[in-house]
Amino acid sequence: MKSKVRKIALFGTSADPPSNSHKIILEELSKLYNIVIAYASNNPSKKHEENLYFRSLLLETLINDLNNPNIFFDQDLSSPWAINSIKKCQKKYSSGKIDFVIGSDLLDEMFLWKNIHEIVKEVKLFVIPREGYPLNADNLKLLQKYKSNYEISEFRIPQMSSSMIRENSKHFGLPQSLIPIVKNNNLYNSSV
Repeated sequence: MKSKVRKIALFGTSADPPSNSHKIILEELSKLYNIVIAYASNNPSKKHEENLYFRSLLLETLINDLNNPNIFFDQDLSSPWAINSIKKCQKKYSSGKIDFVIGSDLLDEMFLWKNIHEIVKEVKLFVIPREGYPLNADNLKLLQKYKSNYEISEFRIPQMSSSMIRENSKHFGLPQSLIPIVKNNNLYNSSV
């Protein structure tokens, strides 16, 4: 008897901080995938507001609050380099069937990533369109040039970003379960 193929979505994010958009993405992914694995990472091309410890704590709290048996937090997969996270995931979860989740805001940057040729050979890209970062013909040409196996998400994410939360002292867009952690640790210039 054949074992069921486990369909895994791998979602690495800066989570600086996790927003309600991250929450929606995780919930929507769990409807499409058997397993959704998320972790906080350091993106080498970004300056992070808070350290990885707090960002991973916030993301783990959000995932625990979702209480969804298909969504897992696995910080052990974190790496500044996507290919390392992918390889760790393949080994740990014994699966070659991994879709690597990426927001449309990272498409231009992605083609400059370390080991991009290997990344597109190892995984299917699951691209989530973000408001303000439309998919354009150049992005799609590059995906085809790199012979990427990709799918564009049909779900839409509201225009909410971590940077918007950082700029708003009232924590608009921050999941409710994260507000006490942010306040108690005076993260993101918390003044409320």
